[in-house]
Amino acid sequence: MRRDEFGDLALATALLAVAGFVDAVGFLTLGHLFVSFASGNSTQFAIALGGTALGKTAPAGALVGCFVAGVFGGRMVALAAKDWRRPAVLLVEAGLLAAAALAPLRGAEPAYLMALAMGAQNAVVRKAGETQTALTYVTGTLVHLGQNLADAICGAGPRGAWAPYLGLWIALVLGGGLGGLAYWRLRLDALLIAVAAILVLAAVTAWTRLRA
Repeated sequence: MRRDEFGDLALATALLAVAGFVDAVGFLTLGHLFVSFASGNSTQFAIALGGTALGKTAPAGALVGCFVAGVFGGRMVALAAKDWRRPAVLLVEAGLLAAAALAPLRGAEPAYLMALAMGAQNAVVRKAGETQTALTYVTGTLVHLGQNLADAICGAGPRGAWAPYLGLWIALVLGGGLGGLAYWRLRLDALLIAVAAILVLAAVTAWTRLRA
């Protein structure tokens, strides 16, 4: 793996940890809905439409919509910022999470800002060398982990191609665990920890761009 590819993978791993952290805070805030896992919210939305949990219909559907809007907005920012897309998108994400923590919002409103931020995060890194890097969920990551592990055992692919996917999954899990611990002590103020981490990553990506 080249140096720039390793840097992309390190950035993706850090952002997945952030996603796990934010998703844990959102999950505990909302009561079993997600801010970065749109598949889970889509399932919750479908169940609610079936009549077993009607109270979750609007929140689940709104979170899916906010996530998609965040993806759209993040991509628009990335296209507008061109070579500075990474720090630009990260600054937008940090602003949304800071607003979720500090703005005078009620009920599910902070979670909608979190979902927007998580959607936008997907515009930062799309691929690190041969490693696919989804930045807010790990279903595809686990599929790639299993496939590459089977290829390595059978000699059908590079021996270590599975390892980055394992690292990405571990990052999400560790971030989620830290997010859960932080929420019980700080509630929504825990998001400020994620904001600080994102600002550090924005500074690193800006410095890397300046040196390029």
